[in-house]
Amino acid sequence: MKHRNLQAELMDDPDIDPDVHRAALRGLSRVNSISDAATPIAREIREQLLEIGGEPPTRLSVLDVATGSGDLPVKLAAQLGSEQLDLEMHACDISPTALDATADRSRGSGVPITTHAIDVLADPIPEADVITCALFMHHLTEEDAIKVLASMARSARKLLVVSDLCRTRAGLVMAAVATQLFTRSRVVHVDAVRSVQGAFTIPEMRALAGRAELDGAQVKPIRPARMLLSWKPGEHV
Repeated sequence: MKHRNLQAELMDDPDIDPDVHRAALRGLSRVNSISDAATPIAREIREQLLEIGGEPPTRLSVLDVATGSGDLPVKLAAQLGSEQLDLEMHACDISPTALDATADRSRGSGVPITTHAIDVLADPIPEADVITCALFMHHLTEEDAIKVLASMARSARKLLVVSDLCRTRAGLVMAAVATQLFTRSRVVHVDAVRSVQGAFTIPEMRALAGRAELDGAQVKPIRPARMLLSWKPGEHV
């Protein structure tokens, strides 16, 4: 685990069977729900934008990058929404299957989500007050990770929050065990282990943020075996 081992993941195969892909997305969503992946992101948004004193915003647009099945925007809406705050949720992904799953989740949850078909390595990312991104950076090479961080930072008007796995032995064991317990998807079983092996460490993520010119970015550990990057444009956070 000392060195990063970036491998092709089954879910990233453009020729993956749509039914297999949808089953994998459901399994991944279940694991994320059990691990409470949305709560640290929602907490960071509250602390940085909603609980800092003064007049809180009455409207907030949120864009989730590489959204998968859209479970994060739905959970953020549930944790952040209030009568005083009008949330406008957006989600982008390169996969039509993922965007279809996000649209289904939006309808089923009653949370309106505007979807965008975007290749974040080639297309500009739409602007939003808050840009979120979870469990995506470990799919990228260092140079592509820097490119995506810089692109998200340009589009984040108020806050960028990035959550990802940490490359640790404990994280590897948890990924292997949890996915076997909570999903029957072989894709998730394989990809979970490859994801941790290809993930960055916290010092590596700090270095990437620096190379992407995210001055003042903070990267801190969160449970379980993950990290959270937080950055505000124009000031240290």
